[in-house]
Amino acid sequence: MSILSHANRFVCDLVAYEPGKPIDETARELGLEPSQIVKLASNENPLGPSPLAKEAMRRELEEAHIYPDGGAFRLRSAIAEANGLDRANVVIGNGSNEIIELLCHSFLNTRTSLIAAEHAFVVYKLMATLFGARYIEVPDPGFVHDLDAMAAAIDHDTRLVFIANPNNPTGTMVGQQAIDRFMDRLPDQVIAVFDEAYYEFPDEKPDTLRYVREGRNVCVLRTFSKIHGLAALRVGYGLAPESLAGILQKARQPFNVNAIAQAGALAALADGDHLRETLRVNREGLAFYEEAFRRRGLEFVPSHANFVLVRTGDGDRVFREMLAQGVIVRAMRGYKLPDWVRISVGTPQENRRCLEVLDAVLPTAVT
Repeated sequence: MSILSHANRFVCDLVAYEPGKPIDETARELGLEPSQIVKLASNENPLGPSPLAKEAMRRELEEAHIYPDGGAFRLRSAIAEANGLDRANVVIGNGSNEIIELLCHSFLNTRTSLIAAEHAFVVYKLMATLFGARYIEVPDPGFVHDLDAMAAAIDHDTRLVFIANPNNPTGTMVGQQAIDRFMDRLPDQVIAVFDEAYYEFPDEKPDTLRYVREGRNVCVLRTFSKIHGLAALRVGYGLAPESLAGILQKARQPFNVNAIAQAGALAALADGDHLRETLRVNREGLAFYEEAFRRRGLEFVPSHANFVLVRTGDGDRVFREMLAQGVIVRAMRGYKLPDWVRISVGTPQENRRCLEVLDAVLPTAVT
């Protein structure tokens, strides 16, 4: 009998997460140099890391033979200070994805459930499945989280409710009033998880940390992968009341974030110039795409993040044909949006190239 027959069924049935297609793989397949590929599929920072972060990482390489600070004292202290919290409120993860997994490790089992929006980050469903929990998907009219409906979906088995704000892949955001109404209805046995990977991009954003300071059942997720341009390092963090953060600390692996990543993240946190320049480039890039889509009569979702969701018809075909010309976007069939693609904001040159190729594969577009 195959060993697979003894594996947990909910793991065997899991559909693995598919990341954006890598640049090197695409270059090999097309016989091109990696520098010729434009990747706008994974919501990365087109400016790259902060110069301060790169210098800090180079210095840290000299000590690569020494184990990292397992408690990430300096990084956690800096994050706490930046957010008006105590170090005990901060949990460092190997990307904010690890904090998602730690929450599921700590609170999910085969007798519990997790709630998320219909078009939210697919990893929530993967994690619920991995831990054998029931996954409750709530419709999101207009691609915006319906927090009233999500609150109504909570039952006695619910332990986690994920609210991605701004949401990936739609770029939509819910405001303070909707969040406050939701929190007023949150039962004691449920943790509200505000996934704020794109927190820095909107001009106006709700305050979810107030609930952390009040000691409510809340965990706020943020990351260095997006605006700070450190996606390759995998550094994210959770902000939670000390009691909840303490549980997550017990669940994480020792030395889960390496020393080079910690040094880079610490320096990036202090580089306000790089953050402001990233915001400028992103704001102009979003305006470029939105105006171009309007002129072409393409439906799109106005975005509060660093990407835009656009309806192209047969997203898989558009992805394949753009890929053949060296431009990588993200098809959205995995999010039940087969007619859509998601395009990350790149540099002005990358954005223009993306639009040229999109026009080539959508011959009926009006320019």
